[in-house]
Amino acid sequence: MKILLVEDEHGLIVTLTDRLVSEGFEVVSASDGKAGFEKASTESFDLIILDVMLPKKNGYDVARDLRQRGVQTPILMLTAKGETIDKVLGLKLGADDYLTKPFEVIELLARVEALLRRSPHHAEAMPNGAFRFGSVGVDFKRAEVTRGGSPVDLSAMEFRLLQFFIENRGTVHSRDDLLDAVWGYDAMPTTRTVDVHIAWLRQKLEDNPRHPQYIQTVHGMGYKFTC
Repeated sequence: MKILLVEDEHGLIVTLTDRLVSEGFEVVSASDGKAGFEKASTESFDLIILDVMLPKKNGYDVARDLRQRGVQTPILMLTAKGETIDKVLGLKLGADDYLTKPFEVIELLARVEALLRRSPHHAEAMPNGAFRFGSVGVDFKRAEVTRGGSPVDLSAMEFRLLQFFIENRGTVHSRDDLLDAVWGYDAMPTTRTVDVHIAWLRQKLEDNPRHPQYIQTVHGMGYKFTC
Protein backbone atom coordinates (compact mmCIF):
# COMPACT_ATOMS: atom_id res chain seq x y z
CA MET A 1 0.00 0.00 0.00
CA LYS A 2 1.33 3.40 -1.02
CA ILE A 3 0.31 6.55 0.87
CA LEU A 4 0.82 10.19 -0.10
CA LEU A 5 1.29 12.43 2.95
CA VAL A 6 0.75 16.13 2.21
CA GLU A 7 1.78 18.03 5.34
CA ASP A 8 3.94 21.09 6.03
CA GLU A 9 4.89 20.34 9.67
CA HIS A 10 8.26 18.62 9.47
CA GLY A 11 7.94 16.94 12.84
CA LEU A 12 4.57 15.45 11.96
CA ILE A 13 5.89 14.26 8.60
CA VAL A 14 8.71 12.39 10.35
CA THR A 15 6.43 10.94 13.03
CA LEU A 16 3.71 9.76 10.67
CA THR A 17 6.14 8.47 8.05
CA ASP A 18 8.05 6.40 10.60
CA ARG A 19 4.88 4.89 12.02
CA LEU A 20 3.24 4.19 8.67
CA VAL A 21 6.40 2.58 7.32
CA SER A 22 6.62 0.42 10.45
CA GLU A 23 3.06 -0.72 9.68
CA GLY A 24 4.12 -1.83 6.20
CA PHE A 25 3.07 1.17 4.13
CA GLU A 26 5.18 2.95 1.54
CA VAL A 27 5.03 6.70 2.18
CA VAL A 28 5.70 9.58 -0.20
CA SER A 29 5.51 13.10 1.26
CA ALA A 30 4.95 16.61 -0.06
CA SER A 31 5.31 19.74 2.07
CA ASP A 32 2.97 22.08 0.19
CA GLY A 33 -0.36 21.80 -1.58
CA LYS A 34 0.96 22.46 -5.07
CA ALA A 35 3.54 19.65 -4.85
CA GLY A 36 0.99 17.35 -3.27
CA PHE A 37 -1.51 18.00 -6.05
CA GLU A 38 1.10 17.27 -8.72
CA LYS A 39 2.15 14.00 -7.08
CA ALA A 40 -1.44 12.88 -6.56
CA SER A 41 -2.28 13.73 -10.18
CA THR A 42 0.65 11.91 -11.78
CA GLU A 43 1.38 8.96 -9.48
CA SER A 44 -0.74 6.09 -8.19
CA PHE A 45 -1.54 5.99 -4.46
CA ASP A 46 -3.85 3.88 -2.32
CA LEU A 47 -4.58 6.75 0.08
CA ILE A 48 -3.88 10.47 0.50
CA ILE A 49 -3.43 12.02 3.94
CA LEU A 50 -4.01 15.71 3.30
CA ASP A 51 -3.54 18.63 5.69
CA VAL A 52 -5.91 21.58 5.20
CA MET A 53 -3.60 24.46 6.11
CA LEU A 54 -0.85 24.19 3.49
CA PRO A 55 1.37 26.74 1.70
CA LYS A 56 0.86 27.45 -2.02
CA LYS A 57 -2.44 25.53 -2.25
CA ASN A 58 -4.71 24.67 0.67
CA GLY A 59 -6.05 21.18 1.25
CA TYR A 60 -9.62 22.08 0.32
CA ASP A 61 -8.50 23.25 -3.11
CA VAL A 62 -6.28 20.18 -3.54
CA ALA A 63 -9.18 17.83 -2.76
CA ARG A 64 -11.58 19.70 -5.03
CA ASP A 65 -9.16 19.85 -7.97
CA LEU A 66 -8.18 16.19 -7.65
CA ARG A 67 -11.82 15.12 -7.78
CA GLN A 68 -12.45 17.41 -10.77
CA ARG A 69 -9.50 15.77 -12.52
CA GLY A 70 -11.02 12.33 -11.90
CA VAL A 71 -8.61 11.15 -9.20
CA GLN A 72 -10.66 8.91 -6.90
CA THR A 73 -7.96 7.99 -4.38
CA PRO A 74 -9.40 8.08 -0.83
CA ILE A 75 -8.53 11.28 1.06
CA LEU A 76 -8.14 11.61 4.83
CA MET A 77 -8.02 15.31 5.73
CA LEU A 78 -6.06 16.66 8.72
CA THR A 79 -6.65 20.06 10.27
CA ALA A 80 -6.36 22.03 13.48
CA LYS A 81 -9.91 23.26 12.94
CA GLY A 82 -12.66 21.35 14.69
CA GLU A 83 -15.76 23.28 13.70
CA THR A 84 -18.53 21.29 12.03
CA ILE A 85 -18.68 23.67 9.06
CA ASP A 86 -15.02 22.97 8.23
CA LYS A 87 -15.63 19.22 8.35
CA VAL A 88 -18.67 19.52 6.13
CA LEU A 89 -16.75 21.66 3.63
CA GLY A 90 -13.93 19.15 3.43
CA LEU A 91 -16.31 16.25 2.87
CA LYS A 92 -18.30 18.14 0.26
CA LEU A 93 -15.13 18.93 -1.66
CA GLY A 94 -14.20 15.25 -1.93
CA ALA A 95 -12.57 14.13 1.32
CA ASP A 96 -13.57 10.67 2.56
CA ASP A 97 -12.79 11.21 6.24
CA TYR A 98 -11.66 13.98 8.57
CA LEU A 99 -9.31 13.97 11.58
CA THR A 100 -8.78 17.00 13.82
CA LYS A 101 -5.38 17.86 15.26
CA PRO A 102 -4.08 17.00 17.77
CA PHE A 103 -4.78 13.31 17.36
CA GLU A 104 -3.34 10.00 18.50
CA VAL A 105 -1.39 8.16 15.80
CA ILE A 106 -3.28 4.97 16.66
CA GLU A 107 -6.53 6.72 15.71
CA LEU A 108 -5.06 7.85 12.40
CA LEU A 109 -3.99 4.26 11.67
CA ALA A 110 -7.50 3.04 12.42
CA ARG A 111 -8.96 5.63 10.03
CA VAL A 112 -6.43 4.68 7.34
CA GLU A 113 -7.22 0.98 7.60
CA ALA A 114 -10.98 1.62 7.57
CA LEU A 115 -10.73 3.79 4.45
CA LEU A 116 -8.63 1.21 2.63
CA ARG A 117 -11.02 -1.61 3.52
CA ARG A 118 -14.19 0.06 2.37
CA SER A 119 -12.87 2.03 -0.59
CA PRO A 120 -13.52 0.76 -4.14
CA HIS A 121 -10.04 2.09 -4.91
CA HIS A 122 -8.73 -0.75 -2.76
CA ALA A 123 -10.04 -3.19 -5.40
CA GLU A 124 -8.96 -1.09 -8.37
CA ALA A 125 -6.88 -3.85 -9.92
CA MET A 126 -9.81 -6.24 -10.33
CA PRO A 127 -10.84 -7.01 -13.94
CA ASN A 128 -14.13 -5.09 -13.67
CA GLY A 129 -12.44 -1.92 -12.39
CA ALA A 130 -9.81 0.57 -13.41
CA PHE A 131 -6.23 1.29 -12.45
CA ARG A 132 -3.84 4.19 -12.81
CA PHE A 133 -0.06 4.42 -12.60
CA GLY A 134 1.82 7.53 -13.57
CA SER A 135 0.12 8.97 -16.65
CA VAL A 136 -1.26 5.55 -17.67
CA GLY A 137 -4.89 4.58 -17.15
CA VAL A 138 -6.19 1.02 -17.58
CA ASP A 139 -9.89 0.23 -17.98
CA PHE A 140 -10.23 -3.53 -17.48
CA LYS A 141 -13.92 -3.62 -18.35
CA ARG A 142 -13.37 -2.03 -21.76
CA ALA A 143 -9.86 -3.44 -22.25
CA GLU A 144 -8.60 0.05 -22.97
CA VAL A 145 -5.33 1.75 -22.03
CA THR A 146 -4.50 5.44 -22.20
CA ARG A 147 -1.30 7.36 -21.59
CA GLY A 148 -1.48 11.06 -20.91
CA GLY A 149 -5.12 10.88 -21.99
CA SER A 150 -4.30 9.40 -25.42
CA PRO A 151 -5.23 5.81 -26.41
CA VAL A 152 -2.46 3.20 -26.38
CA ASP A 153 -2.74 0.35 -28.86
CA LEU A 154 -1.99 -2.94 -27.10
CA SER A 155 -2.35 -6.41 -28.52
CA ALA A 156 -4.60 -8.85 -26.64
CA MET A 157 -1.57 -10.62 -25.18
CA GLU A 158 0.09 -7.36 -24.16
CA PHE A 159 -3.09 -6.35 -22.35
CA ARG A 160 -3.34 -9.74 -20.60
CA LEU A 161 0.28 -9.47 -19.49
CA LEU A 162 -0.25 -5.94 -18.18
CA GLN A 163 -3.41 -7.01 -16.36
CA PHE A 164 -1.60 -9.90 -14.70
CA PHE A 165 1.21 -7.60 -13.58
CA ILE A 166 -1.23 -5.08 -12.09
CA GLU A 167 -3.31 -7.70 -10.31
CA ASN A 168 -0.12 -9.17 -8.82
CA ARG A 169 1.89 -5.97 -8.37
CA GLY A 170 4.87 -6.12 -6.07
CA THR A 171 5.40 -9.85 -6.67
CA VAL A 172 8.39 -11.18 -8.59
CA HIS A 173 7.42 -13.53 -11.44
CA SER A 174 9.80 -15.83 -13.28
CA ARG A 175 9.48 -16.21 -17.04
CA ASP A 176 7.98 -19.67 -16.54
CA ASP A 177 5.42 -18.22 -14.12
CA LEU A 178 4.40 -15.64 -16.70
CA LEU A 179 4.22 -18.24 -19.47
CA ASP A 180 1.89 -20.41 -17.40
CA ALA A 181 -0.29 -17.59 -16.10
CA VAL A 182 -0.62 -15.41 -19.21
CA TRP A 183 -0.04 -17.67 -22.22
CA GLY A 184 -1.15 -21.03 -20.79
CA TYR A 185 0.26 -24.48 -21.44
CA ASP A 186 -1.48 -24.89 -24.80
CA ALA A 187 0.21 -21.89 -26.38
CA MET A 188 3.72 -23.12 -25.51
CA PRO A 189 5.64 -19.99 -26.58
CA THR A 190 9.36 -19.70 -26.04
CA THR A 191 10.81 -17.94 -23.02
CA ARG A 192 11.99 -15.19 -25.35
CA THR A 193 8.35 -14.35 -26.02
CA VAL A 194 8.00 -13.04 -22.48
CA ASP A 195 10.99 -10.74 -22.88
CA VAL A 196 9.73 -9.43 -26.21
CA HIS A 197 6.24 -8.63 -24.87
CA ILE A 198 7.68 -6.91 -21.82
CA ALA A 199 9.93 -4.83 -24.07
CA TRP A 200 6.89 -3.81 -26.12
CA LEU A 201 4.95 -2.83 -22.99
CA ARG A 202 7.85 -0.75 -21.76
CA GLN A 203 8.12 1.05 -25.09
CA LYS A 204 4.43 1.93 -24.98
CA LEU A 205 3.99 2.72 -21.28
CA GLU A 206 7.28 3.73 -19.68
CA ASP A 207 8.70 7.26 -19.83
CA ASN A 208 12.20 5.76 -20.18
CA PRO A 209 11.99 2.17 -21.46
CA ARG A 210 15.73 1.63 -20.90
CA HIS A 211 15.27 2.45 -17.22
CA PRO A 212 11.69 1.32 -16.51
CA GLN A 213 9.92 2.64 -13.44
CA TYR A 214 7.00 0.22 -13.38
CA ILE A 215 7.83 -3.05 -15.18
CA GLN A 216 11.12 -3.85 -13.55
CA THR A 217 13.68 -6.59 -14.08
CA VAL A 218 14.74 -8.50 -10.97
CA HIS A 219 18.07 -9.94 -12.05
CA GLY A 220 18.32 -13.68 -11.77
CA MET A 221 14.65 -14.01 -10.85
CA GLY A 222 12.30 -12.44 -13.40
CA TYR A 223 10.05 -9.38 -13.50
CA LYS A 224 7.79 -7.42 -11.18
CA PHE A 225 5.35 -4.53 -11.49
CA THR A 226 5.70 -1.68 -8.98
CA CYS A 227 3.84 1.59 -8.62
